[in-house]
Amino acid sequence: MDFVSIRVITDDIARLVGFYERATGVGARWATDDFAELRTATATLAIGSTRTVAMFAPGAARPADNRSVILEFRVRDVDALHRNLVDAGCAAQFVQEPTTMPWGNRSLLLRDPDGHLVNFFTPVTEEAIARLGA
Repeated sequence: MDFVSIRVITDDIARLVGFYERATGVGARWATDDFAELRTATATLAIGSTRTVAMFAPGAARPADNRSVILEFRVRDVDALHRNLVDAGCAAQFVQEPTTMPWGNRSLLLRDPDGHLVNFFTPVTEEAIARLGA
């Protein structure tokens, strides 16, 4: 079995895709006006409009309703990403400014435009770099 992707459902797909393109530097691949993917070497973030939910099970997913999952992205320089998002006036709510965590990652915690918790991190200690192959 392969873990393939995380899919986020939104009422405003263009806004959310734009946010993640800006934050990750990865261009989205649009399959339809209701579905896009941001593919990296290790994972895919799929973003679907609320119209796609009816194709699976109407009402099964609700946009902007997550308070238990954290989306995580390893980046080269979390401090530079933070400056980039601030300078761009990015529509994100910063939860925690870049902070070095006890396990060796420097992390930026924010909420995306739909309120999903997102952690951008850079391994900074020798142990974290060795563990994550960074």
